Amino acid sequence: MKLIYRKHLKILALIWIGCFVLFLSVYILVLAPQKKTQKNIEKQLTEIKKMYDSTKEAALQKTQIQMKEQIEQLRNRLNDFVIESDDSANLTLDISQIAGEKKLDSFMIKTRESRKNPAIPACKHIDEDCIDIGFNAGFNQFAAFLNALERHQPVVFIDTFSITRSKQDNSGHKVNMNLAVFAKKRQEKS
Repeated sequence: MKLIYRKHLKILALIWIGCFVLFLSVYILVLAPQKKTQKNIEKQLTEIKKMYDSTKEAALQKTQIQMKEQIEQLRNRLNDFVIESDDSANLTLDISQIAGEKKLDSFMIKTRESRKNPAIPACKHIDEDCIDIGFNAGFNQFAAFLNALERHQPVVFIDTFSITRSKQDNSGHKVNMNLAVFAKKRQEKS
C-alpha cells in the first residue's frame, strides 16, 4: 500500500508543480503588466484631480478678483519701463527739458531707427527706440543730467556715451550719448 500512496503522491506533486508553474507564468505574463498599467492610471488620476482642484479654485470669484488685481499691478509696473509707441516724441521733449534744467550747452537730440539686429529677438509686443544726444557740459552738469535720466520714468537706458575733453579750460567737454527705451509695438487690428 505504501507504494500506491507514493505513486499517488508523486502524481499529485507533479500536478501541483505544473499548476504552480502555469499560475506563475500567467501572473508574470498577464497580471504583472496590469499592475504597472494600474499604477500609471492612478498617477494620471491624481494629476487630473490636481488640475481639477486648481481649476475649481481659479473659478472662485475671490480668486478671479485677486488675479485681476495682480494683472493690473503688473501692467502698472510695465508702464515704468515701457512707453507707448506714440509717446516717443514726448520722451524727446522730456529729455530736452531735463537738459534745459541742467543748463547744458549745444544740446542736440535726434531719434534714430532701432538697431539692425533687434535687441529683443522674437519679441511680439516690445521694441527698442534709440535716441542720440550730444551736448557740452562740465563734469558736475554731466553727472546731474545722467542722474536725472536714470530717475526718469519710463526708464531710459544709457547704451553708450563718450566724453571728449575740451581744449579750453573754461568750456564744457563734448558728450555724445546713445540712449535706448522700450516701446510697445503698434498692434495691428485684425
